[in-house]
Amino acid sequence: MKAPPYSTAKVDVVRVPDGDAHDLVAVEEPLEIRIGGSPVAVTMRTPGHDEELALGFALSEGLRPAGARLPDDLAANTVELDAPGFDPGRLARSFYTSSSCGVCGKGALEAVAVEAARVESGLELSATLVSSLPERLRAAQPAFEATGGLHATGLFDERGELLCLREDVGRHNAMDKVVGWAFRSELLPLARSVLCVSGRLSFELVQKAAVAGCPILVAVGAPSSLAVQLARDRGVTLCGFVRAGRLNVYSEPWRIVR
Repeated sequence: MKAPPYSTAKVDVVRVPDGDAHDLVAVEEPLEIRIGGSPVAVTMRTPGHDEELALGFALSEGLRPAGARLPDDLAANTVELDAPGFDPGRLARSFYTSSSCGVCGKGALEAVAVEAARVESGLELSATLVSSLPERLRAAQPAFEATGGLHATGLFDERGELLCLREDVGRHNAMDKVVGWAFRSELLPLARSVLCVSGRLSFELVQKAAVAGCPILVAVGAPSSLAVQLARDRGVTLCGFVRAGRLNVYSEPWRIVR
């Protein structure tokens, strides 16, 4: 499996003690998201699946998008979001989303909270299946294999089959791309699916999972206190430190059958 050419770039590097060489690094470029031709957000991302990213972003911001496409002027690193009924007044200022944390730069938690119904899915999965997901995710990451510098989100069905995987320099971007893919595929809400991420569990990732209606969120890393609080409030089963056949379940443990 080879990384898409737009996701990596060759750079010069000095390897100690070996000397001059070349290395592949993950591409990071800005993406301007427009609505009605006007920019509403900029995010640093790895190019590819930009329409999915815009859709996932819109959903997590509480919008009701109808679609996404390249802009009429074909401007590079820009995507046009079709969001009927969008009120520009809700964005009192332009905001910038960094690749490392989508909530950075926003004044308060209330500024990123959106309406998300409590996840009522009755999905239950074996601990054995859940503990295998990070390894399955890692095996399907071509850009990470080439660069070592990308996060990933994978969407799995209840049998553990990978439905969609997206990689990005931003963990929240990778999640948005997967949610955007599910939206375009008419799979939302993800009531019989599992989301698996390659890093830690932040508040925003739990928020995005809840908006997508996904009952189980799995990660190889640790959750934050606010991620656990939100998962318990929204009925999402949160599994952290999932590795080597072990996992910690921080909320709604009844979904994990031991």
